[in-house]
Amino acid sequence: MSTSPGPAPRGPAGPGRAGARAPLSLEFPQSLATYDEYAAAQRTVDHLSDAGFPVENCMIVGTDLRQVERITGRLTTPKVAAAGALSGLWFGVFVGLVFALVGEGSALSLVASTAAFGALFGVVWSMVGYGLTRGRRDFSSVSSVVATRYEVLVEHRHAARARELLADLPGALPNPFA
Repeated sequence: MSTSPGPAPRGPAGPGRAGARAPLSLEFPQSLATYDEYAAAQRTVDHLSDAGFPVENCMIVGTDLRQVERITGRLTTPKVAAAGALSGLWFGVFVGLVFALVGEGSALSLVASTAAFGALFGVVWSMVGYGLTRGRRDFSSVSSVVATRYEVLVEHRHAARARELLADLPGALPNPFA
């Protein structure tokens, strides 16, 4: 006789379910306030903390996410070759040190030769990669995802008390008549 277990529970642990809730979630969050700057959201939670509010029932959530790409420079053949050589050099030094630890012979000559081969290999591969772009991306950049607004959420059981406490902080709550 075989019995199959019922469907596995899905979603976060809630009332009546075994287990604790996930550390980055609230059971029934309510929006307390929304800010344009993270520092203002922090100030709100700090004010609640100073008033003795149980801040473990709060979350600051970044919303309206936007990807920002900062261009750091123009890529040229010499820059790509130099970056590849340096990257390969460090990899070669690492491999040489590992071989020197387990191998026999002159450690210095082993590290120097693997560093040279690593630099050469790095130049070749970086130039192949650069050549395959065919000029479609001739710049280097750094990307990050940033929030444009920050919302303070509070567990529903504590929302009324949090609003009362924020009434003392000028500019903390949105003006309903604005």
